[in-house]
Amino acid sequence: MKNNEVWLIDYARTAFSRSRTNQPEKDVFGEIRGDELLAQLLMHMFDKRLSAKGIEKKDIDDCSVGCAVGVLENWTYGGRLPLFLSGFPFNVPAFFVDRQCGSAGTGMHVGIMEIMNGFSKTFLSTGFEHMTRVYGKGVDANVKYAYKDSMFYRPDMDPRIFFNMLSTAQLLYEQEVPTFTKEDMDKFGVRSHNLTVKNHESGWFKGEIIPIEGHAPGSVDEKMIIDRDMNARKSRLEEVSKLPRLTKPFFLKKNGGKEGYIKREGTEEGVITAANSSPLNAGATAAVLMEAEEAKKREIEPMARIVSIGWAGVDPHTMGRGPVPATQKALEYAGLKVEDIDFWEINEAFCIVTLNCMDKLNIPEEKVNVMGGSTAIGHPLGSTMVRLTGTLARILKDKKAKYGVANACCGGGQGVATVIENIDA
Repeated sequence: MKNNEVWLIDYARTAFSRSRTNQPEKDVFGEIRGDELLAQLLMHMFDKRLSAKGIEKKDIDDCSVGCAVGVLENWTYGGRLPLFLSGFPFNVPAFFVDRQCGSAGTGMHVGIMEIMNGFSKTFLSTGFEHMTRVYGKGVDANVKYAYKDSMFYRPDMDPRIFFNMLSTAQLLYEQEVPTFTKEDMDKFGVRSHNLTVKNHESGWFKGEIIPIEGHAPGSVDEKMIIDRDMNARKSRLEEVSKLPRLTKPFFLKKNGGKEGYIKREGTEEGVITAANSSPLNAGATAAVLMEAEEAKKREIEPMARIVSIGWAGVDPHTMGRGPVPATQKALEYAGLKVEDIDFWEINEAFCIVTLNCMDKLNIPEEKVNVMGGSTAIGHPLGSTMVRLTGTLARILKDKKAKYGVANACCGGGQGVATVIENIDA
């Protein structure tokens, strides 16, 4: 087997809308299917960005389509439908990937391995999610492992917790007491929003966002170009700390049970709020990978070199722990240490996830999500890991830094990580 060098050649995404499952007219992409968002992104990306580099649709050897809720209109026929919509020739194959929040990243990992081993030269990694149109619908999960009278029964699994992402974040928080406080999470969320707003105002995100026509919030007949993330807003700790609490505590015995919790938090309510969580979103992402020698032959410059990849499973009741072992595996394979990494993109599905990863791996805050994070930018589940990796590559270029790690937790108790290098640093 070969061990070819893999380059990230290009990356782009749509802006991320703010999803409203019960008020679709308020979602600026509410009238557009998720696969159509991806198709519009790909058409623009190939017709305008990649054509300048001499890359055509027919050059793609394989394509992955990531989506966390691939049911109803998100069904992709094995990844083929988005390619048909965006005009790819029939000879370009595709496949669908579901690793929840790591879906697009796992698709990218497959492409990396295809190129490393010589099976593909050029790979397209994509993802999409539309949490207004398809979220919590059309899913029939088998939970017989939770029934004591079932042959599949497992006493260590409680779907009431691990199917509820808010509950997994609350439980992770309580397990880590007293390392973090609710104020720590709220402060990190404020940081995320203010950095995102700042970098939208500076125009930095224009380097990755391809404008898509949507409609004005609440007015489907008023067309408008959507070129910025719709959830980000200037924030103050004094205001966000008062937002409604969305979770119920577990009152862990090791922390003094209910009495200890109330004494510590000053309430019987949970700590997870909209201020320290990612919102519901719609959006699409795409990235092109190429074998380095092929890119050199075609005089195509890379955004970054792929150094290593990693994935791991964790207890699904605290799925937010996933990025830690996934990153450790990726760094070990790369022969790198945490201190070698200049910048990190750690998905803020919940701020507690990012804070826990920073704590467990001893990562300084000034290296993490420096342009803003998913609390503000958004987290359209299955598409996010491509955004994290692409945004990170742009950061490394701008900062003239060498190594970066992008990672995310995944519903169901998993983690994914990708290590990249700016070869110009």
